[in-house]
Amino acid sequence: MQTTPELRAERLPTTVYPDSELASVAVAQQIANLIRQRAAEHRPCVLGLATGSTPTRLYEELVRLHREEGLSFQNVVTFNLDEYFPMAPGSLQSYVRFMQEYLFEHIDIRPENVHIPDGTLPQEQVAEFCRRYEEQIREAGGVDLQVLGIGRTGHIGFNEPGSGSASRTRLITLDHITRTDAASDFYGEENVPRRAITMGVGTILEAQHIVLLAWGEGKAAVVKRMVEGEMTDSVPATYLQQHPSVQVVLDEAAGAELTRLKTPWLVGRHLNWQHAPTVRKAVTWLARTLQKPILKLTDEDYNENGLSELLAESGLAYDINIRVFRQLQRTITGWPGGKPHADDTDRPERAAPFPKRVLIFSPHPDDDVISMGGTLLRLVDQGHEVHVAYQTSGNIAVFDDEAIRFAEFVAEYDSMFRLDEQPAETLYHRVAEFLRNKQPGQVDSEEVQQIKGLIRRGEAKSACRYAGIPDEHIHFQDLPFYETGRVRKKPIGEEDIRLTMELLSHIQPQQVYAAGDLSDPHGTHRVCLAAIFEAMHRLKAAGAAWLSECRVWLYRGAWQEWDVDQIEMAVPLSPQELTRKRRAIFKHQSQKDRPLFPGADQREFWQRAEERNRTTARLYDQLGLPEYEGIEAFVRWHF
Repeated sequence: MQTTPELRAERLPTTVYPDSELASVAVAQQIANLIRQRAAEHRPCVLGLATGSTPTRLYEELVRLHREEGLSFQNVVTFNLDEYFPMAPGSLQSYVRFMQEYLFEHIDIRPENVHIPDGTLPQEQVAEFCRRYEEQIREAGGVDLQVLGIGRTGHIGFNEPGSGSASRTRLITLDHITRTDAASDFYGEENVPRRAITMGVGTILEAQHIVLLAWGEGKAAVVKRMVEGEMTDSVPATYLQQHPSVQVVLDEAAGAELTRLKTPWLVGRHLNWQHAPTVRKAVTWLARTLQKPILKLTDEDYNENGLSELLAESGLAYDINIRVFRQLQRTITGWPGGKPHADDTDRPERAAPFPKRVLIFSPHPDDDVISMGGTLLRLVDQGHEVHVAYQTSGNIAVFDDEAIRFAEFVAEYDSMFRLDEQPAETLYHRVAEFLRNKQPGQVDSEEVQQIKGLIRRGEAKSACRYAGIPDEHIHFQDLPFYETGRVRKKPIGEEDIRLTMELLSHIQPQQVYAAGDLSDPHGTHRVCLAAIFEAMHRLKAAGAAWLSECRVWLYRGAWQEWDVDQIEMAVPLSPQELTRKRRAIFKHQSQKDRPLFPGADQREFWQRAEERNRTTARLYDQLGLPEYEGIEAFVRWHF
């Protein structure tokens, strides 16, 4: 854990943990201590609570503390930040339901002590409700500890850009970006309410203590603006700088853009310049900042840009440049599975054994070709035994009309060839009737889920066949955590880990590829990666001998790419290979034209992938390395 010293760049006290798990447990313990302290004083503990994916692990830990360590919530009074308007409390997207499912129904809190904005009110009653909500907070003695998340627009609660520091609880119109981010929960942006009731910034600032949580690379840019930027109503979270007792809690990914982590030499931190990754990070940053190839950097460039200490400890710029240039040069390989009968001293992968058994884990049925399609094709072309494991069915990401189209096809096919005494037309009518009457956000029937899963499965098989992977090397895991029919999934479970261990033990790969990006806004990539890591740790503990010869390479998906200073294997793609990769992605036709859950980037996945690959290639070129059409990037995980 890195704790913030007095750094001139940061305007808010900030603590960065290695991961969100450790951070959530630490904050839960802090809240538990406060609850116990207030109970000992015979006083209520007033908590302000947030919703969304960020605090879910925090709430799980509070539930555990209640069940296993006797933490009582009898003296706790809660006020939630916000609620969509209009919104029925029983709806899947309701924050009333969210809080019940994640916290309240698992603890001993008194129902009368729970306060959540009412999304069912007639509009003419909302203003009076908001006035009374503020009054109830004051009657409770004010909020002792307020938990916050942060949106990409910099909103806290639903205080969108433009919200003033004195704003109170009110009805607000949601920003387009906020509605886009929420689209997945509502199965389409068109179903997201346009308004919400939210505590105001001024209301939040009256809390005695504030803890803001943020996880993942996707929050890094707005976190930097909040922690290091000037106060402005265009980023309402910056108003937290006015508060005397704020704690920003991040995982390393969310803190990646902070000056002390991204460019620590600029805030006077003493660094270990014998640590090769630190030097590589500094030199690539310097080259990109000055827009110069690495080999053209001079002593003056180092001295004038905060790197004089590196120069003093490591010698001439020329020597540093050569060392870092060679490190980057060694990441480039056209043989991701290792080049046979070649000196592999300076290559990221071993020459032997050859060919290798390769297992590519794909969280959704298209992540393999979107994220590493060029590398996948090259592994097959170079003769390796390539297996692909599709970890989830991906069934929620199929449009309803696609399900009807396939059900109709089956019905007509069945009728034409008279395969059944009871035609599939009956199924078609059931499916069509359900989807005609389906409400926004409603969970699909089991039949519809199965049809959508078959659509994704068929597309994945088509892409694998295009790449030359035989059917017997295609594995559909359908991990149980995913099969809720909803965007919100179950936590990782024992069955997910068992299925992953069984597949690994069956194939015994010498190479594993897995999605290492944590910016997936729906969290599936994060859970899938956790299942792989836990499975491999358990297999290692059980003495699986084959693991000693296995290397794990992490790719990133449609949301984020590795920074150039992190890359340990860079697989260059020619124009022809990029075209082949695009064709493999096109096999996933249900995701073509417009994916159901695009996230913040509205472009098609193939467009995002090509832009990422070309951007990485341009960075290598700008640093003075060979110029390629595209590059797919990987980082090795050492387990």
